Amino acid sequence: MVEERGPTNRLVTPLLTDLYQLSMAYGYWHCGRQDEPACFELFFRRNPFGGEFTVLAGVEELLRLVATFRFSPSELDFLSKSPVFAALPAENAKRFFEWLSTVDCSKVIVRAIPEGTLVFPRVPLVRIEGPLAVCQLLETPALNLIGFASLVCTNAARMRRAAGEGKLMLEMGLRRAQGPDGGISASRYAVQGLFDGSSNVQAGRLFGVPISGTMAHSYVTSFQGWGEVSQLTVQGADGAPFDLVAAVHEIAKTEVVAADGVAANESELAAFTAYAVAFPHNVIALVDTYDTLASGVVNFLVVALALHRAGLRAVGIRLDSGDLAFLSREARRMFRAWGARYAAEGFDAACDDFKIAASNDLNEETILSLNAQGHEIDIFGIGTHLATCKTQPALGCVYKLVEVNGAPRVKLSNSMSKVTIPGAKVCYRLYGRDGSPAVDLLQRDAEPAPVPGKRVLVRHPFSEVKRAFITPSRVELLHQVMWDGPAGGYADGFVHPSSEDIRERVRAGITSLREDYLRSLNPAPFKVSVSQSLYTVLHDLLLQESPIAEL
Repeated sequence: MVEERGPTNRLVTPLLTDLYQLSMAYGYWHCGRQDEPACFELFFRRNPFGGEFTVLAGVEELLRLVATFRFSPSELDFLSKSPVFAALPAENAKRFFEWLSTVDCSKVIVRAIPEGTLVFPRVPLVRIEGPLAVCQLLETPALNLIGFASLVCTNAARMRRAAGEGKLMLEMGLRRAQGPDGGISASRYAVQGLFDGSSNVQAGRLFGVPISGTMAHSYVTSFQGWGEVSQLTVQGADGAPFDLVAAVHEIAKTEVVAADGVAANESELAAFTAYAVAFPHNVIALVDTYDTLASGVVNFLVVALALHRAGLRAVGIRLDSGDLAFLSREARRMFRAWGARYAAEGFDAACDDFKIAASNDLNEETILSLNAQGHEIDIFGIGTHLATCKTQPALGCVYKLVEVNGAPRVKLSNSMSKVTIPGAKVCYRLYGRDGSPAVDLLQRDAEPAPVPGKRVLVRHPFSEVKRAFITPSRVELLHQVMWDGPAGGYADGFVHPSSEDIRERVRAGITSLREDYLRSLNPAPFKVSVSQSLYTVLHDLLLQESPIAEL
């Protein structure tokens, strides 16, 4: 039994909505239509970031809202005093707010695609059925909770794919995010999108996101010399105190001058040493405060060698500016040179393991460029472009009425991309002979499910000449009943998936998809088709609802 706990953010209540949702609810109530059975579907029209796939996220938070959807007395009091409702006839307003005080989702059914699934345009991500007015009131929060979550999760998955599975990916965008909730959501859904962790401590507490972080430039520049280094020793691997500062000074006598004769910055060396004394097992030095190669990398290696002599091992460096491909290659070359020079002490093995992290306004395009140039980066720290989805700040989800009182409804437009597909639908993913997804097929509820090994006709929704047969090797029903209000709440057997389950679903989805759908440049669009029956309903309704022009 799933606990009926509310959304993570306390701001997510029935009042997290647009006023016109409440105005429409009053309109339905005023003409006695509030309880008419209706079906709404949430979907998007175009994949983000110039790609051809999207990763669904945010479903759990939507379900938590549905489970606890109820207007509080203070919320009702606020609404009753707002101009649009205060101007109503007193008796009407009284009766409407009495009705609104009883509204919940006990008569609502929510079908959705599992979180972490790769999804495509026009496929209903969430299908909400129930009383017309109640389903209408869910529109704005549903769009809010699904849209940004899916956008961040997709952004992260694309960056992960660009970097490769062998790299460590860290989300670091809290300081640049659009407010606290934007930052928390970005951290949570970046990890669902296959990032390894985040700098966001609150996200770690709330969602178990692995947290990571070491130092910023301010730490390095706060040191003016050795006078600020008050602690001198660390506990060595043998358990005995080890004077790290003395060891650093001894090594620095011969190693603080770079090959070009420029002396490394001594206050930076003091900063790195102080940090190593504080965190002897987690030294990742930010090396670009003064001069990356002539000072930062040299000073790191001095401290790393001193730690090595204590039987301890530094982790690596972080690059936050400059030519990252070149600097990472040069830093790796310096690691190897020092390893060779001190091989007799076994320092070569430590140098081979040092990690190079990179930040500095990275995005998917930058990562692909670094790959083309050749680099030695092991860890990518990505902030602004991930947390804000700077390339595309909105997914553009929509929430449309597709059926009321059992009758399919359609929304027309001069732009065919904005014409909706009517009727309550389910989606099947059909797999081809090679075992990869070939097409998503939308069908009406009453239609029999496709059968593996049996040929199926699939049609383009709006072009009568675009049609094909497919004999699926496998058929997957994408939609699951997750909330069944009439049955008492969460659907029998449903549990919210763990973050690791969602990550595995994302990974499996990307692995299963053909390369031409995934490539960053001119990817092939994945096919979303309709059954013959649904095609007929759609086009009959288009003819029925389209006005005939007078020439």
